[in-house]
Amino acid sequence: MTMHEVGRDEAWWKILRSLALKGRRFETWEQVCDAVREATVYWNAHRHPFVWGRRRRHRPRRRAGIGLLPNVA
Repeated sequence: MTMHEVGRDEAWWKILRSLALKGRRFETWEQVCDAVREATVYWNAHRHPFVWGRRRRHRPRRRAGIGLLPNVA
């Protein structure tokens, strides 16, 4: 497996985990499979482009000090 494939799989796993598994408890493997199936159906119904390699935008750095004074003319 190449590093590119590892990164792709990690992104997929993060999405699957948040849609199907996060915060839930399962008694049987059948319940896990149903949750994954339902999450996949949801994800496919709400498709949107997935852009690889795009970095998150960072907030601009704040200036030092407690606050900024309003611009008064």
